[in-house]
Amino acid sequence: MGNITESYEFSAKNFPNKIAIQTDHQQINYKNWSELVNQTANWLYSLHSENKIIGIHLPNGIPFLQLFAGAAKAGWIAVPLDLKWKTIELEERVKICNPSIIVTTKEIFYRNKHMIPNLKSLDDILQEISQFEVNIIRDTQEDLPFYIGFTSGTTGKPKAFVRSQKSWLASFECNRMDFELNELDHIFIPGALIHSHFLYGAISTLYLGGTVYLLDKFSPIKGHLWIQSYPITTMYVVPTMLEAFQKQGILINQPIKVLSSGAKWSERLKLEIRNHFPKMTMYEFYGASELSFITVLSERDGFKKAASVGKPCSGVEVQIRLKDQSLARPNEIGKVYVRSELIITGYMDSDGRTVHSIRDEEGWATVHDMGYFDEDGYLYITGREQNMILYGGINIFPEEVEKVISLHPDVEEVAVIGLPDSYWGQVVTAVVKGNGSSLELKRLCNKYLSSYKIPRKWFFLSEMPYTTSGKIARAELIKQLERKVTSN
Repeated sequence: MGNITESYEFSAKNFPNKIAIQTDHQQINYKNWSELVNQTANWLYSLHSENKIIGIHLPNGIPFLQLFAGAAKAGWIAVPLDLKWKTIELEERVKICNPSIIVTTKEIFYRNKHMIPNLKSLDDILQEISQFEVNIIRDTQEDLPFYIGFTSGTTGKPKAFVRSQKSWLASFECNRMDFELNELDHIFIPGALIHSHFLYGAISTLYLGGTVYLLDKFSPIKGHLWIQSYPITTMYVVPTMLEAFQKQGILINQPIKVLSSGAKWSERLKLEIRNHFPKMTMYEFYGASELSFITVLSERDGFKKAASVGKPCSGVEVQIRLKDQSLARPNEIGKVYVRSELIITGYMDSDGRTVHSIRDEEGWATVHDMGYFDEDGYLYITGREQNMILYGGINIFPEEVEKVISLHPDVEEVAVIGLPDSYWGQVVTAVVKGNGSSLELKRLCNKYLSSYKIPRKWFFLSEMPYTTSGKIARAELIKQLERKVTSN
């Protein structure tokens, strides 16, 4: 079994002077990158720790990737910890994953060293690492867990998942086969490495032997400058980043491949962004933290199947199952199940010791998304089971209604939820951040939606409640609105 860093030695030998990582203030070639990862692994070996877990509480930069890759090389588990978390949020997650060492900035170290156990300053750690051999002392090739991430769902309560080396090695094949990436690519990572989308983008690029261009912090103006200044061929994005380029009126004429999550795009943004990226080749993928890549929609399919999230990625099987677990027919909505080597090992118990698999006996797993295949084998996502609204015995997926409301140019953000109703069971309720009026938005909904899907209640908020991962906290939103309705 391989290691996600196993290709570094090959790259260092065959193109030692090629840039591996370029940041605002630093660049490193493959020879030095391979040696740096080896030194980091050797340093971790020297700690003789029984609890081989390292927390990485750092901003974007080479040290973040160095510690992550070095941990993988040494057979340790890396835990990225978000700098945006409040101290109480950090303490909660540290308690779950229990790292034996947490590396952070000097400023955070001095501020939190008495509150967070095992906290170390990056400057001190880098000095220690520099003393070690640049050749690997002991190589780890086992299929070990190497990554703990956190997902919070709609409630905001953190859940820790564990991923194995094998799962990312399998995912790297999707880069080659489905996204057509290789060692010749120059890949732009504009987002924070704390998010697995961008961390995976960087680490997979280094495995393939490409060059990573890593922004300290996302800015559309700075991103545009980098795309103009460097030979960037591909960039990993989330839809809000492309929307930021669009709002700045930025036009990017260079040919560029864009990799983004297909399930979160609005149709309006898809159409508008092409005016700002006229030579863009789009690869949209649908996936989840727990399941990794599920389907991909290529540029050539994106026009004829724009509403779908594509076909299964290489090595991925997808089924749509009805409530009785029988397989759905084409265009029949059911729950999405996935089987592949890309799936996480499982969720950690709150005690940090036990890992529970999310697979069934035959290796299938679900995150409770609902969807259907069309007659050509393209997958469509209708929503998440737990978000479903039951209105008079009819199932309504809020994501479908949100997609329509977000077409209005004055809507910044929208969440559609079900509020309790004594007659209907639940009524469709829209919560909007933005300037659109309820009358305008009702007319828009009437144009695209069946009458029973149009929200009966409308609320306008200046701010939405969010989970720690930046998603709208639907459970908290429902509580807020129920209190508001009751008080009125």
